[in-house]
Amino acid sequence: MIEIDYYFSLLSPYAYLGHAAVQAVAREHGARLVYRPVRIFELFAANGGLPLGQRAPARQRYRLYELQRARAERGLTLNLAPKHFPVDPSLADRCAIALCEAGADPAGYMDAAFRAVWAEDRDLADRDTVAALLRAHGHDAAAVLAAADAEAADERYRRNTEAAIAADLPGLPGYVLRGEPFWGQDRVEALGEALRSGRAPFRCDFAGGAR
Repeated sequence: MIEIDYYFSLLSPYAYLGHAAVQAVAREHGARLVYRPVRIFELFAANGGLPLGQRAPARQRYRLYELQRARAERGLTLNLAPKHFPVDPSLADRCAIALCEAGADPAGYMDAAFRAVWAEDRDLADRDTVAALLRAHGHDAAAVLAAADAEAADERYRRNTEAAIAADLPGLPGYVLRGEPFWGQDRVEALGEALRSGRAPFRCDFAGGAR
């Protein structure tokens, strides 16, 4: 089965906007999504991105245009200024890791977590909020939270982040198919076309330096 590495953080509005779309593309082509939560700010630091508050004012304003366009295109509810943003998403992200490690499908929990931030003004850094999201999707919240607190989940989080950096993803979400990175929810359709065509993956042999 074809695998797509799906890099995300549950704090990312763009990951939220692309979540249902990338699932649909994977289903259409019989591909398997490999869910890989990432430490988003470490990825930014390594590959040239900046946290929102450190971006130039024009870039901060342009982000709002992009979010409104994507919100309309995807038909999703998205609050441009959620009450609890930014917050530390690490516990929620590690719960997705714990679900994957237990062989559970994290997609429903992820959708609920995205909506909690971007549509419902809930605090994704709050342990009780995360537990409620897990329970709402039939998971044993206490067991998942315990696994998320374990060293193994944190190690997986670190390795996912290293892999996203190595894949040349400047931000999230990122989808990697046969080694070719697709950055951003607006690249889901390009990912689908790569799957439809069966083309060989594009490669980059640029070694660095200006040209």
